[in-house]
Amino acid sequence: MRALCLVFLLFLSGYSWAETQAVPLRLALSAVFLGERQDVVVRWRDYLESHLQRPVMFVQRKSYRELTDMLQQGELDAAWICSSPYVKHKSVQKLMAVGVWQGEPLYQSYLIVPATDTTTHSIADLRGKIFAYSDPESNSGYYVAQGELLNLGVDPKHFFSKTMFTYAHRKNVEAVAAGLVNGARVDGYIYDMLNTLYPALIAKTRVVQKSEKFGFPPIVARIDLPQAEFRQLSTVLLNMQNDAEGKALLAALGLDKFVAGNDHLFDGVAELVSKVDRAGGGVNVP
Repeated sequence: MRALCLVFLLFLSGYSWAETQAVPLRLALSAVFLGERQDVVVRWRDYLESHLQRPVMFVQRKSYRELTDMLQQGELDAAWICSSPYVKHKSVQKLMAVGVWQGEPLYQSYLIVPATDTTTHSIADLRGKIFAYSDPESNSGYYVAQGELLNLGVDPKHFFSKTMFTYAHRKNVEAVAAGLVNGARVDGYIYDMLNTLYPALIAKTRVVQKSEKFGFPPIVARIDLPQAEFRQLSTVLLNMQNDAEGKALLAALGLDKFVAGNDHLFDGVAELVSKVDRAGGGVNVP
């Protein structure tokens, strides 16, 4: 009788047994997302939960390699990653959505130096200097710089006097702004978002050069995510532009919308990654 009463009360309160037992959707955020914007994380989680009718758990990790491993091991359902780990590890991921920024599903890598440096015009001028990379699998924060050095006909391992990995584009910007490093390559989307949020920080840096355009960092799912769950989440993401709260969240993310995208968006990234990896690209870290 007590059990029947409990079921009846749950029915009256609008909850089903399935909802009380719902397994959270695990969505990871990497350096693509500005980690300190927890207010946006909470709003986005609440938005996804209301549309998916299940709990959503956001996960943050330091490196792209960790996220790839977690996707492969089934510890994540989806992740917002960089374009290069997507093309490098497509066997454990499937493309779900791509952000549209400034009217295109594309972005660029920015070469930045301290604002006080008025003589650097390209990465070639940073020979023998200190340089910051973001992540070993970052397209904009690693592969673009490595490709530039290979194009110059130099060995990336010995071009700079010292290199470091910060594992966050914001940290790259902060290191340049503080004069701790002489230059860095950063995600242009994140750099421009930082300019909106923290103009005083960006004012201490200078953009020397912008790369060609590449496919925007995608949201991917683990390869074995059930098709129904994949379709449900992708539908919610692609429809964010169609309601007021979704539009407000996209604006907070600095995006126009999400689109389905396709692998051809990442052809340039795949070509660059292949070139650098074949050359045995590397860094000189004392």
